[in-house]
Amino acid sequence: MITLRKLVPGLVLVTIISIISTLLGSYLPLVGGPVFGLLIGIVLNNTVGKPKNTLSGVQFSSKKVLQWSIIVIGCNLSLASVWSTGVESLAVLLSSLLAAFLAAYFFGKLLKIPTRLKILIGVGTAICGGSAIAATSPIIEAEETEIAYSISTIFMFNIAAVLLFPWIGHWLGLSDTGFGLWAGTAINDTSSVVAAGYMFSNAAGDYATIVKLVRTTFIIPVTFCLAMFFARKKKQQQQMDGSAETYNALKVFPWFIVYFLVASLLNTIGLFGDGFLAFTGHASKFMIVMALTAIGLSANFRSMLKTGVRPILFGLIVWFFVAAVSLSVQWVSAQL
Repeated sequence: MITLRKLVPGLVLVTIISIISTLLGSYLPLVGGPVFGLLIGIVLNNTVGKPKNTLSGVQFSSKKVLQWSIIVIGCNLSLASVWSTGVESLAVLLSSLLAAFLAAYFFGKLLKIPTRLKILIGVGTAICGGSAIAATSPIIEAEETEIAYSISTIFMFNIAAVLLFPWIGHWLGLSDTGFGLWAGTAINDTSSVVAAGYMFSNAAGDYATIVKLVRTTFIIPVTFCLAMFFARKKKQQQQMDGSAETYNALKVFPWFIVYFLVASLLNTIGLFGDGFLAFTGHASKFMIVMALTAIGLSANFRSMLKTGVRPILFGLIVWFFVAAVSLSVQWVSAQL
């Protein structure tokens, strides 16, 4: 059991870097605090390294603080906005999800990617990065090396997306809504979506966050279908060798989505005042900086390089198809 005493050193390190990153981001808003936090974390972790006693706090920040930041963002949103955004973005969302799964299937076969690794990278790219991988891995009985590989691959493209998407968006002349929809459907992880969105503009960040959270809800039907498929497969194995194992989807379900919806509901009915909303607005952005700083402090490029090239190439192809389809569907439907 992790105690507060074990968390403190890591939380202090992440907080100090986050404060510095936020100040740097205020001077260079085009880069932004989240990116500064990410880059500083990566540089530190891959040069001097982080103290061993900070590991628990860093891991806590990269997971729990990120989830809490999304819940706090919910305090400033209404369910009416989520519903309208979901309806508006449904065509793009479904198209990008379909593109991810089809690309994962065909190119996974072409590159001879192992089945479980193919599923993890495909689901991570299609839905919500690390959360989708975490929810899917116990269902498909993925090995630790496969989980680490897929998360490393997804993380690599998250970094690229945060750095490249805002620049590409401005170059293409995307509107705030157009970029928010593109970022929300084509960037893998929630923190990276939020970071890229707010780097483009505040309006794009708000819209990207809602789109991404709507997209994240697709983890429910996808993991359910995977659970049914692998449960049936497992049952067939049980008939052959007598083994038995029970999956508990509640343990891996991303409950922060539910809490986000609860926070949004409370805001929708007018429970929160202006002062509280102003505070949560600033708090959520700083927590995003903390989460990305912690992710940077957890990145090990040496380990990522040792995993090989083909799965990384596979992840790049799937990611490219999702990004291209998202833009194409917007272009056709004139949402740019």
